Amino acid sequence: MSALFSPIELGPVALANRIVVSPMCQYSAIHGDAQDWHLAHLGQLAVSGAALVMTEAAAVEPEGRISHHDLALASDENEAALHRVIGFCRRHGGAKLGIQLAHAGRKGSAHVPWMGQRGLGPGEDPWETLAPSPIPFGDGWPTPRAATDEDLARLVTAHAEAARRAKRLGFDVIELHAAHGYLLHEFLSPISNQRTDAYGGSLENRMRLPLEIFEAIRGAVGPGIALGARITGSDWLPGGITPAEAAALGQELERRGCHYLDVTSGGLVPHAKIEIGPGYQVPFAEAVKRAVSIPVMSVGLIVRPDQAEEIVASGRADLVALARTILDDPRWPWHAAEALGAEVARPNQYQRAAPAVWPGQSYKGAANA
Repeated sequence: MSALFSPIELGPVALANRIVVSPMCQYSAIHGDAQDWHLAHLGQLAVSGAALVMTEAAAVEPEGRISHHDLALASDENEAALHRVIGFCRRHGGAKLGIQLAHAGRKGSAHVPWMGQRGLGPGEDPWETLAPSPIPFGDGWPTPRAATDEDLARLVTAHAEAARRAKRLGFDVIELHAAHGYLLHEFLSPISNQRTDAYGGSLENRMRLPLEIFEAIRGAVGPGIALGARITGSDWLPGGITPAEAAALGQELERRGCHYLDVTSGGLVPHAKIEIGPGYQVPFAEAVKRAVSIPVMSVGLIVRPDQAEEIVASGRADLVALARTILDDPRWPWHAAEALGAEVARPNQYQRAAPAVWPGQSYKGAANA
């Protein structure tokens, strides 16, 4: 049996296989509301054969968006718009559905990527950004405001309220975003967090806000929903977060009822020298997995079925989360199942293209040889 296509449980949620669609920002929302693009994007991924499909990061308050076109889950309008999309995915797809809750911190008030990675300028409706310390993301970026005690209390409440909305929407999984240089990652890293109060300095203090928010989310939704966190395994910078610190955070999250960890890296500053290659982030997931007993996902240039199979079969990670790989090929799980001799669910409307009944599969294989 293929390890990649074996079942697994994330706390109370059972998954049919180990393939997860990563949260991927689409920068296509209006006032935080999901649009037709989200219905088409998530709808096709819900029938892809992946066991779990995550929405893109949803901001817990309007000022927590990266850009004016980010998804949010901070208002009744945001909730209603997402209800339409999730309802479509639930009716037509077989995947479990998850949402990632996030706050952009000092990387907010920015242009969408295809307009260049830079902050909004005067006349572009910018907003004041928030961070643990008044340190800009990079050259040319505005200096964020250091979060006050009132801000921290509001952030805890905002995440809990967004989690309640996610529960009402019927999500199976809620993931807290504490990576990629956004607000909670900014609190975790000593490079961006230079506070001298109870939320800065030691690793225990730097973990305080993410852990408080996680506990608030858990309290808001109760049992029945799988809770996870995306964390960073490395800042790729001297003096930054290390795999050992990531493992320590993972242990603290597990003690508080976290059901899984999704391990990534980078994103804290624009100038980090990241050594990119096939599976380049798997060692970070592996380091965290050695320290915890809950399932761990790995990400980062996981492209081929045999590569994904080896990661899971060898025990380096329990699941693989795909992003650009599945944007390039939304039927990747189908093709991986064919390559690994496994079975994967297909919608009835597409059954006639399955290998057992479509002669074209043999021609396709010959053309790819």
